[in-house]
Amino acid sequence: MVLLAVLCWPLTLFSAEPLQVYILAGQSNMQGHAHVRTFEHIAMDPATQPLYKKMVRPDRSHQVCDRVWISSIGCADQEQTGKLTSGFGASQNGPKIGPEFTFGLTIQEYVPGKILIIKTSWGGKSLNTDFRPPSAGPYVFNPDQLKAIEKSGKDLAAIQAEKATATGVYYRQMIEHVQTVLKDIPRVVPDYKPADGYELAGFVWFQGWNDMVDSGTYAHRDQPGGYDQYSEVMAHFIRDVRKDLQAPNLPVVIGVLGVGGPVKLYSPEQKRYASVHQYFRDAMAAPAKLPEFQNNVSALLTEQFWDNELSDAKQKEDKLKNEAKQKAKKDNLTPPQERELMEKMVAEGLTEHERTILKTGISNFEFHYLGSAKILGRIGEGMAESMAHMKKLSRQ
Repeated sequence: MVLLAVLCWPLTLFSAEPLQVYILAGQSNMQGHAHVRTFEHIAMDPATQPLYKKMVRPDRSHQVCDRVWISSIGCADQEQTGKLTSGFGASQNGPKIGPEFTFGLTIQEYVPGKILIIKTSWGGKSLNTDFRPPSAGPYVFNPDQLKAIEKSGKDLAAIQAEKATATGVYYRQMIEHVQTVLKDIPRVVPDYKPADGYELAGFVWFQGWNDMVDSGTYAHRDQPGGYDQYSEVMAHFIRDVRKDLQAPNLPVVIGVLGVGGPVKLYSPEQKRYASVHQYFRDAMAAPAKLPEFQNNVSALLTEQFWDNELSDAKQKEDKLKNEAKQKAKKDNLTPPQERELMEKMVAEGLTEHERTILKTGISNFEFHYLGSAKILGRIGEGMAESMAHMKKLSRQ
């Protein structure tokens, strides 16, 4: 109860503070596919109960913060605006959350005054093409791609023209939306007065899946250095965002893709992906090590927030279902008989606790962090804490 009161101080106490603006950008995991029904799973773990209490009021309604506003595009057909609460994740089969909810709830613990989150996120987008920044130059097809196109007999010029048209489209939409919001802040933050001013306080990037699985652009992705191009374009991206938003020292947090958790803990079935996943994660994190980005760009390893207990239960369930399908095929069972067998094998093969967390904790696919609010909630919290840490370093 005390914590919630601290989170929602009256606005009048902070009228002298400039509005703090945070930009959150990326693809489907920045959109967020954690259904709000998975909040209850957070409460089941003593380690994450404090996070649950930040997100959910004693009456079980979801927190609505009085001094954090959001403008979001890409998650729904139209822009979504309002005070920060749940429901600003992907709209399909919602309500859902992405990292924005717990990011806002956490960053306000470190930042006085009013806060505005501008979120731009679209599913299925790459950095190499869709979000490609201007200074990275045009997308260049590598020799392996050119050979494949030639072998297929397709029109190379047409393919190159199509790629050129697609290049940078979502980078420009991202910048344009941020600029549009900043030109008319009272449209989103009703109590904002121009005399208060605003500060671009931070930028969070959470993307990567489409680049990681792109064997065309990254022809040697299974080898050390195979994703070096991602690191190079990401560095250009940071420079261009700062230039286009006229914020040369804008703090940036890179949310490093961590689906599946630390690769050293991968199950035997996952081991075949381990090297590719690790090479890509290293490439995502690499820009934070550049001298020009010291203390103002950080890489957050989201693998640390993966829920291995939940993931292991899901893998166990999938294995039982697969065994049931094989047995049904061998015994020539009818579809109704197969379903009955599968339900029986799953019920007998899983513990009561496993069944409970599977029902409560998962709402989407593994590549969407299982649609788990426990995972995405901690990721948002971690992004805010990483941002606050950089801010502290900048003042030292």
